[in-house]
Amino acid sequence: MDLFSRSWSALRTAVAELRDEDFAQPSGCTGWLVRDLVCHLIIDAQGVLVTLVTPADTEPTRDEVLIAGDYLSAYVLESTLHHLDLIAHLPGAAEPPAEGLARSRDMLEQIAGTAFPASFSDKDVLLVGTGRRSPTDAEKAELGELATKLPLVVR
Repeated sequence: MDLFSRSWSALRTAVAELRDEDFAQPSGCTGWLVRDLVCHLIIDAQGVLVTLVTPADTEPTRDEVLIAGDYLSAYVLESTLHHLDLIAHLPGAAEPPAEGLARSRDMLEQIAGTAFPASFSDKDVLLVGTGRRSPTDAEKAELGELATKLPLVVR
């Protein structure tokens, strides 16, 4: 819960610090301007709030039940990736919290089923691993077979 709060707070702060002209800049989400991404973030926030306050009186209908902690952990990854998207073309903007980057890397490595090279920063793992940035030739060589599985789809 604490990491979700810190990650989401950092993202909200980054949005609050945008200048009017920043909203017309491209974001790290292909085809989206910063203003499009901010609209998506508002919808995401509404979805999180609705999910967390909607009780269920029935038993789960599936074997894999997503508990609140797991749900919020997934949003650490979501908010960290979108924070990187938000600042992709805004030099000098504050980066996501280091602990959110590290936890998001862990989650992406779980999705990949393998670790990324230790030489990759957490930020580079997220950008390359999700296709937000193409790996350099040197990075492809380090990634080895993992490079053929990228980008990973994170929904």
